[in-house]
Amino acid sequence: MLSSPARYSRSIDWVTVSIYTSLVGLGWVCIYAASYSADAPVNPLANLNFDQLMAFNWFKQLLWIGTAVVLVVVLLVVDYKAFDTLAYGLYGGMILLLILTMLVARPIAGSRSWLELGPVRLQPAEFAKFTTALAASRFMAGINLRYQNWRDQLVLAGITLLPPLLIVASNESGQALVFAALLLAYFREGMSPLILLLLAAAGTILLLALLVPKLWLVGAFTLLLAAILLLNRRVLRHHLVLAVSVWALVIGMVVGVDFFYNEVLQPHQRQRIEVLLNPSADPLGKGWNVTQSKIALGSGGLLGKGFLQGTQTKFDFVPEQSTDFIFCTVGEEFGWAGSLTVISLYLALLWRILYVAERQKSVFGRTYGYCVASILFFHITINMGMTMGLAPVVGIPLPFFSYGGSSLWSFTILLFSLLAIDAYRKQDLVR
Repeated sequence: MLSSPARYSRSIDWVTVSIYTSLVGLGWVCIYAASYSADAPVNPLANLNFDQLMAFNWFKQLLWIGTAVVLVVVLLVVDYKAFDTLAYGLYGGMILLLILTMLVARPIAGSRSWLELGPVRLQPAEFAKFTTALAASRFMAGINLRYQNWRDQLVLAGITLLPPLLIVASNESGQALVFAALLLAYFREGMSPLILLLLAAAGTILLLALLVPKLWLVGAFTLLLAAILLLNRRVLRHHLVLAVSVWALVIGMVVGVDFFYNEVLQPHQRQRIEVLLNPSADPLGKGWNVTQSKIALGSGGLLGKGFLQGTQTKFDFVPEQSTDFIFCTVGEEFGWAGSLTVISLYLALLWRILYVAERQKSVFGRTYGYCVASILFFHITINMGMTMGLAPVVGIPLPFFSYGGSSLWSFTILLFSLLAIDAYRKQDLVR
């Protein structure tokens, strides 16, 4: 199932490719800066052998970039119909791989989410986003979500929820959260906005329950219900049971949040929430990462300290600076101008993906495009929010920037699968 190279070279969206190339290139520069040591040889490629070079993240990332280029070629020469045809098969295979990983993977930092294949470690959870997006898009291509029955909507929920449940079971909660972003794609295809509003309301209530005394919240919601019933007799006559049920559910969430926080969440998860709510409470302990990241970002000023001149970076004040906190390297060494450039590239990429998605002639292609945009948007927003102290530290990479083969491969596959589908959109039939 191969396609003509001449045909896809004419049809490929080269604007998106150029943005991708820019982000990958800038990401490698920042990985080099984050792992740079003043004691390193001036020209390590000329002074070190291969085994010695493999000790450096920047060199290993070069190898990952090279393999990503091979992946791009493979994705573009495979017949675009394969993504639709093999969607369920790939999804099923990934479910089995997640189960296998959970059972056989060696614990790393408390998580059983990495498969070790000789010197290479891969995280199946990264690739599960791609297969879930494919399977959900394939399923939605055969239904109209706006007018569909509950049975089909439950099937879609099952397709979406099964991978993150298995990922949580392997003690990797950060990657599991990413799947919530798919709701944005489903909303585009007709999912009721009420679901998004209910989830947003539930999140707000739980956050308030952590910040505000419980008695105040119970009293406030009780007064609100009483006011609604007194001012709207129609609700009192026809929807009393529903109103009381909603009130009971809200009160249950407020009262039960302590049990969930203390008994369900693990210690490191509670620490992440505590750091988000009050990062200055323990700046030398659990708040160290965020505190140092914010110092690095702010110290860059307008134009930054210069390439390889960042003190927070050079002296390893920020842990995981090549991976989760890579963006603070941008802020310290390239300043506000560099950060704005990177953010602008990401915004341009997201806009272009949405543009590509909207011009698809098939529901499958359009839905998959929105899934790609939603997943990237979640990663970009949460990762940058982590470095600024605006989001909990959940350990998810910055697309195309963070060090790691699994993340680079998974994002490359997500993006170029869409570009392969888009290159042949004129052959698609409107479903």
